[in-house]
Amino acid sequence: MADEALSAGAVARRLGVAVTTLRTWHQRYGLGPSQHEAGQHRRYTATDLARLEIMRRLTADGVSPAEAARWARQAPDPVRAEDLGRPRPAGVRDGGPTIPVGRAGPAARGLARAAMRLDSAAIGEAAARALAADGVVATWERLLRPVLAGIGERHAATGGLIEVEHLMSRCVSEAFAAASRTATPGGPARILLSCADEEQHTLPLEALAAALAEAGVGYRMLGARVPVPALLEAVNRTGPAAVVLWSHSRATADPAQLDALLAAPRRPLLVLAAGPGWSTETLPAGVVHPTQLAEAVALVVAVRDSLER
Repeated sequence: MADEALSAGAVARRLGVAVTTLRTWHQRYGLGPSQHEAGQHRRYTATDLARLEIMRRLTADGVSPAEAARWARQAPDPVRAEDLGRPRPAGVRDGGPTIPVGRAGPAARGLARAAMRLDSAAIGEAAARALAADGVVATWERLLRPVLAGIGERHAATGGLIEVEHLMSRCVSEAFAAASRTATPGGPARILLSCADEEQHTLPLEALAAALAEAGVGYRMLGARVPVPALLEAVNRTGPAAVVLWSHSRATADPAQLDALLAAPRRPLLVLAAGPGWSTETLPAGVVHPTQLAEAVALVVAVRDSLER
């Protein structure tokens, strides 16, 4: 990006920091954009970005902001914590601790860095910005899910990052809730969203709820760990056109829960078994197993549309 000049928002996404953090580094430490054209906002050059990367890396390693800024202003190339005589924690590479995000783009890598720093402001800002620009489905598939999956992969390998997963989940949940509140209200809440009995992972279901709100589809969310009797009571009291039952693991994916839904006095038109916990071989006849968020949204919208004809 030798000749590329970037806005503050673009730099924030690449570094995984909040725009307000960039402003603070500019105002307090002089690490701001240097390219200026008359009548336009200042832009960050490649040199500016390199210095900010040093600042981000060193502060993440525990160097004070003032000391990190001094090194960032003086050094043309990235400086490592070892250069300051500080031991690097086990498992930390030159670029700091990392979360694998596969082929996801710079925004996902920046979000992963923010998650490792437990920077809730940057996480929330990145999620809100993506939701406003790209919508719920694209934000989930391209940004949020790759980072959450990377955290899970690193936890499986090391047993760590529990605090990262908790903070990231809370920030994403708040972003989905905010997006749902600002969406256009839908019609009657004819869709019921629920986790399977003893299932505690709710984020994918919250992503579906936000996507339905974005599409103007009314729904009710029961949340985590819903016993079968409670689920059936909700179905019989509200008469939903569709029920989505989410299971993250095989331990919570008991097909008997789906059988109970199909036998309910007010049986829904559509029963979706969502999540990786369900096995297609054990699903009762008549139950649909969507594998992508976009597919689940399309199926539910189709049911809503059929009722409105």
